[in-house]
Amino acid sequence: MIVTAATRQNRLLGAIPTAEYDRLSLDLELVEMPTGFVVYDSDRAQRHAYFPVDALISIQCVMRNGSAGETAIVGNEGIVGVSIFMGGHSTPGRAVVKCAGVGYRVKALVIRDEFDRGGSLMRVMLRYTQALLTQIGQTAVCNRHHSIDEQLCRGLLLSVDSKQAYEFAMTHELIANLLGVRREGISESAGRLQKAGFIRYHRGLMSVIDRKGLLQRSCECYAVIQAEYRRLLPRLPLNGLITRTREGKSLPTWLPQNKLPETPSKMAVAGEQQRDLKRQCHPADCVDTVSCLEP
Repeated sequence: MIVTAATRQNRLLGAIPTAEYDRLSLDLELVEMPTGFVVYDSDRAQRHAYFPVDALISIQCVMRNGSAGETAIVGNEGIVGVSIFMGGHSTPGRAVVKCAGVGYRVKALVIRDEFDRGGSLMRVMLRYTQALLTQIGQTAVCNRHHSIDEQLCRGLLLSVDSKQAYEFAMTHELIANLLGVRREGISESAGRLQKAGFIRYHRGLMSVIDRKGLLQRSCECYAVIQAEYRRLLPRLPLNGLITRTREGKSLPTWLPQNKLPETPSKMAVAGEQQRDLKRQCHPADCVDTVSCLEP
């Protein structure tokens, strides 16, 4: 494939040193990930690993009667297919796209061979796996002990962080199925959050209006998960994520959509990029939890 700056929109890909990334990029394939697409199914050998860019993937535990509950969310901070490089090759759960987008796909053999080299990619993947396990465990506790309002706030905040967008398609029925609660309960909870001015929901489109308000209404589980990701995963330069205008031009998410960026004369170092990002964005609204939400 032709490697562009956009290839490293996924944060794990952006964290890999140039030499390892150049080797892996030869086998990366950009693919559409539509809503409902089953990335991997229960007890099936996984043929590919996926690095999401703007898609949002739900990791689910599946029961015998076919019902399922969400145990984790994966976006552009991660990889779907952990069991490939951990040696299990399959898992009792499944992964399903819950917000459509694109991602980079790589064959299982390729990612396993790169992992077995024992370089930086292996260390990054292991740290990510630890963070993912924290999210899975904290989600289980949250679903057992916290209110639907708190669970919904946690899920929305994680979705914003993973998709790096304030607006996404998500129905009440889908949320209810993933949390394992009644649809009526989600509708009532979403109604309360909307009345408080935290979110706006209309015809299957969920918009986060007041992220700070959601943080205040959420339980401690979101903060625990976020802190672990920030602790274990590398801090990346701001050019990891871009969006596209109607004209097809790429813009960083923190840049106003009506203003095109000027082409810099020199490539800024990562430290300068981090400082630029903190000057451009508003701390209360920023969705870049890796670099902007420092205490």
